[in-house]
Amino acid sequence: MKKAVLIILGLSVLMNLKVLGQSMHFSQYYNAPMLLNPANTGLTSGYDYRFGLNYRNQWAALPVPYNTFSAYGDFKIGGNSNNELHNNWLGAGFALFNDKAGDGNLSLFSLQGDLAYHLQLSEFTMFSLGFSGALVQREVNFDNLTFDAQWDGLDFNKTLPNSEKVGILKTSYYTVGAGFNFAWFPNEAVYGKFGVSLLNVNKPIESFYGSTKNVIDYRPIAHLDMMFHTGPVLVINPSAYYTMQNSAAEIVVGSQFRALMTDKNETPVNLILGAYTRIGDAIIGVAGLNYGPITFMTNYDFTMSGLAPYNGSYGALEFSLVYQRLYHPSEGIKRMVGCPIF
Repeated sequence: MKKAVLIILGLSVLMNLKVLGQSMHFSQYYNAPMLLNPANTGLTSGYDYRFGLNYRNQWAALPVPYNTFSAYGDFKIGGNSNNELHNNWLGAGFALFNDKAGDGNLSLFSLQGDLAYHLQLSEFTMFSLGFSGALVQREVNFDNLTFDAQWDGLDFNKTLPNSEKVGILKTSYYTVGAGFNFAWFPNEAVYGKFGVSLLNVNKPIESFYGSTKNVIDYRPIAHLDMMFHTGPVLVINPSAYYTMQNSAAEIVVGSQFRALMTDKNETPVNLILGAYTRIGDAIIGVAGLNYGPITFMTNYDFTMSGLAPYNGSYGALEFSLVYQRLYHPSEGIKRMVGCPIF
């Protein structure tokens, strides 16, 4: 009964379309570059292209867990100039996002394209400007859901009419975004980047009922990344992330620590450890391994909010895999603007 009540409460909100649509969400925002900011497209330090995967399982102990998947790739066009004061390039990329939750398999699928231009302003500064466009499809299976009209006094009887839609319902819309980054790199040991992006610039409409009232509002994002080489072994990479949409807001702050485990002339192997906090919600522990062009990371979100008693403090488990390469590997890693993995 408790499970049924939770499902009804959640779905009643969704069916009345009074809340925001599902938004893609990763604790490893730094490993979801084009979801964070289209200006990150093609902004890869020392490499020409990268591919990445993200997976997140959230609230597995609740009746309506979320499973989120992302795949992306971006490419550098031009650049690698011997003149560091004119080392500008274009970035192009794509991203796929899929999110599914609940007994009704409420899902979101998005196909996104991104373009960015990276302009070196001086020996120590760079400006990046990016744009994105995405086609989004939403789907829900009403046949898998139960509603209050189907309560027969003892249980939910799916043979009773639900007074709602039947079968699989679909709706789609397109959305556009834009963003910029400003980077500062005074020497080989210090790097800083501040970025701002705005999603849903066109304020698309989302509805399974053909309503024009459910407008998806603007979603601004601000993020700050710093990187400090403390010596030949240890790199400290603190970062912060902020986003809001209508009355909902999210702030994540923390740091990674990367320790080089191999000699200078060997394929670099870095151990990655880190800790973050989503303020008012969760503590996030991070671990990973970097081997040459491949980086694998995992994190677990420990719920600290008022939801903890209901999900047994279980939060979210997340994985990411990033692969970066040069077009011509025999040339070796090129000296580019120093930047961390976003």
